[in-house]
Amino acid sequence: MKIGVLALQGAFREHRRMLELCGAVATEIRTPQDLDAVAGLIIPGGESTTIGKLMVEWGLLDKIRLRASQGMAIYGTCAGMILLAKEIIGSDQPRLGLMDIAVRRNAFGRQRESFEADLAVPEFGEDPVRAVFIRAPYIEKTGPDVQVLAKVKDKVVIARQGNFLATAFHPELTEDERIHKYFINMMQE
Repeated sequence: MKIGVLALQGAFREHRRMLELCGAVATEIRTPQDLDAVAGLIIPGGESTTIGKLMVEWGLLDKIRLRASQGMAIYGTCAGMILLAKEIIGSDQPRLGLMDIAVRRNAFGRQRESFEADLAVPEFGEDPVRAVFIRAPYIEKTGPDVQVLAKVKDKVVIARQGNFLATAFHPELTEDERIHKYFINMMQE
């Protein structure tokens, strides 16, 4: 099973490393044709407006939507979560609009307000998940089919809807493989 990591901007190398640590075959995605060979896609953190514009410019937006409609699993971290959202509060930037969530960008503050936190995520076991929040968004509203997996400061920071997974933080910057393994398991469901 091959998993793609959108490699337009952001922390794509770190996600690729995590996938390989989990035993998955990872490949970088830069063109619509690259998507034909993968069973899942990770959209990394970075700058969501830039990634969205590049997805439009390079013809990836429609191709990702098509593959999602065919059942391809997609995991978005930080900027990737913003791009998955149906609504980005206060922004009309390009997005995939696949998850029934409303996201607030830079919701915890600017770069200097970045922080780390331990999250209780029952789906990942008893040990807390160390989460690195960098200019992080959060989910302000969820639709009825969205499963909230974790919150921090009473804000939703992990959610799942069918074959879509979103985190407001960067698990690829830690040594904890559980979220990537969870995504791999989602793909096999």
